[in-house]
Amino acid sequence: MKKGISVIIVGAIIGILGIIFHLQGHSVVGPQSSFMYSNPDWVTYGIQIAIIGLIVIGAGIIAIILKKG
Repeated sequence: MKKGISVIIVGAIIGILGIIFHLQGHSVVGPQSSFMYSNPDWVTYGIQIAIIGLIVIGAGIIAIILKKG
């Protein structure tokens, strides 16, 4: 149970970072001096990182469900 929650927390952190990177690529957040700022590559990278975060969260949820069952 504890490992599943840890995996969910790590996935959430990865997802949040992906969203931040995505928004930096769109020039919404972050300093203008950042290499990610207004960079279309980071729009895509951010989405990919956020999706990986969701997959990790899903793995944590599955681990909790399998442990209970």
